[in-house]
Amino acid sequence: MQTPNFRAAPPNLTSTAMDSRSTSILRELIQLYVATGEPVGSRTLSRRLPLNLSPASIRNVMQDLEEAGLIYAPHTSAGRLPTDRGLRLFVDGLLEFGALPEEEREAIAARCAAHGRSLQDTLAEAGQMLSGLAGAAGLVVAPKADAAVKHVEFVGLGLNRALVVLVSADGQVENRVIELPPGLPAGALMQATNYLNARLRGQTLDGLRSGVDAEIAANRTALDALTNQVVESGLGVLAGGAPGAGGSLILRGQAKLLQNLDHMARVQEIQSLFERLEAQETVLKLVEMAQRGEGVQIFIGAENALFNAAGLSMVVAPFRNGEEKIVGAIGVIGPTRLNYGRVIPVVDYTAKVLSELMG
Repeated sequence: MQTPNFRAAPPNLTSTAMDSRSTSILRELIQLYVATGEPVGSRTLSRRLPLNLSPASIRNVMQDLEEAGLIYAPHTSAGRLPTDRGLRLFVDGLLEFGALPEEEREAIAARCAAHGRSLQDTLAEAGQMLSGLAGAAGLVVAPKADAAVKHVEFVGLGLNRALVVLVSADGQVENRVIELPPGLPAGALMQATNYLNARLRGQTLDGLRSGVDAEIAANRTALDALTNQVVESGLGVLAGGAPGAGGSLILRGQAKLLQNLDHMARVQEIQSLFERLEAQETVLKLVEMAQRGEGVQIFIGAENALFNAAGLSMVVAPFRNGEEKIVGAIGVIGPTRLNYGRVIPVVDYTAKVLSELMG
């Protein structure tokens, strides 16, 4: 397996600015922190590092690392923890990746296999698998369903509002409320319904919308201007605002984010995160994040506004369809002490498997 590509370090934050002794101490400190979650002291490091350094010498180096903003002392502890900045340097410059064993790659591919399952079920299974492998919450941004449209209907609700109902060929039903333009003629909702249903012919929602937009632009709908407006508004809200937009968020293993939290404030922060993740605009932002690079994207702590002060990290990678277009993303959300060396290759490979399935 190739080493995953991922987000580069910010400027002026590279391991080349540190000597080999500082680099070794920071790497070992972070690896111990990832394994235990506990502050790491100089005496522990002196026993583990093959540098023949005394605890006093290591303390001097740790002081330099602390002044550089890479580690800090929590409360009155004699040990040190890495800062978000230190973790970023570790991930971008010090972390060594191992290839996934062949049996693990086969197991991931088998778990993601779509035989006899819907795409949504396959993606949910992939998210559950990542949650278990990473010990964190599995996250999947699923592409908007692309099934053929079976029926569309506009139902008046009064007060210048209407319900737009879409039934897809696979039995899924979506409902959206739209505002109606003032002065809409009587019977306009029925005209809009008949107009759209006469043009379905096995079309997907995006296909239907593209054809209707072309007819409206060419003034070939035989509908009045206000009814055209209703048709455009209804298709627009169903499609999520733009062709190809939308999608849904699948979360698995959320409880793993709430384990071992001893402060109610932290629990409230993570519960607030769950609420933000449920918002459609958050789904779109997650896809945008995944589109910023070719491979795995890593967001540590406060680097991501989604997490605020919740002390979490996200590792996410995009997956593509047969046209090499990014249609979704998969990854994990967990504490900043994620086992990045394991999580990054697993997320990277799972995204590649999903891309093959989508193709």
